[in-house]
Amino acid sequence: MQVLIHSRSAPESVSVERLFRESDVVSLHCSLTSETKDLVNAARLALMKPTAFLINTSRGPLVNEQDLAEALNSGRIAGAALDVLSVEPPPATNPLLSARNCLVTPHHAWPTRAARGRLMRAVVENVRAFQSGNPRNVVGG
Repeated sequence: MQVLIHSRSAPESVSVERLFRESDVVSLHCSLTSETKDLVNAARLALMKPTAFLINTSRGPLVNEQDLAEALNSGRIAGAALDVLSVEPPPATNPLLSARNCLVTPHHAWPTRAARGRLMRAVVENVRAFQSGNPRNVVGG
């Protein structure tokens, strides 16, 4: 897999247009600012491959929901998985709730009992490893 990143601070960042044009999966991980609101819109969706997927676990307003619903319903892109929407809980009129190939989960969908247990075990293991002089999962080291 080749990973492409668009970031103001990443040294190997690509343009937003290249990211949308070349990616099989676009996953959003950014804060909501005036620059990122409607980051995903009709123009950017038109750049995507018809086999591509969009994932948003960041902030709902990063995506223009009407534009995404139209892209999904027309087959412009293959699908979307969204853990956030612009208004939560969404009104029944949100176009993404009935869009083709669109999975919408509550923003807190990840914390199953098993996931929380694994998370806590990993934290304990990381602290123990650090205390013993053998740190694990070191980032940027």
